[in-house]
Amino acid sequence: MEFRRFGRDLIVRLDKGEELHDAIRSLSNHGISTAAITSGIGRVRGTEIGFLDSDGIYQKMKIEEPMELLSMQGNLAPGPDGAFTHIHIVASDDDHVVRGGHLFEATVEVTAEIHMRVLDEGDATMVRKATESDFFGLSFYDLEG
Repeated sequence: MEFRRFGRDLIVRLDKGEELHDAIRSLSNHGISTAAITSGIGRVRGTEIGFLDSDGIYQKMKIEEPMELLSMQGNLAPGPDGAFTHIHIVASDDDHVVRGGHLFEATVEVTAEIHMRVLDEGDATMVRKATESDFFGLSFYDLEG
């Protein structure tokens, strides 16, 4: 992974073999703990995506073949066990069949280029905490309070 920061904007390049969640969470080792993931493109494989059904159970599918990463959004925030990522993607296979959803895992096949906006500056931040339904949701805090 290589990244450059331009003010609050962060451009991240991931290389073949890096897992998306792990790489983005590792930014916390560089002092970047809270950020919005605004875009991501590249090529990934071993992609597991899913959606939360009406019973609160994730319905997952794993696609082993390489896919073109068309779009990626989400966030990085502190969680109860350290850095926490929440990412959704849209990707297409080599037949241009597009799939998307909540990202559980994906490994970079060639490269990935990600734009993030750092949010842990100023007088407020966000963290992940358990909600009443036992899912982790964002909570916002004023640093002064």
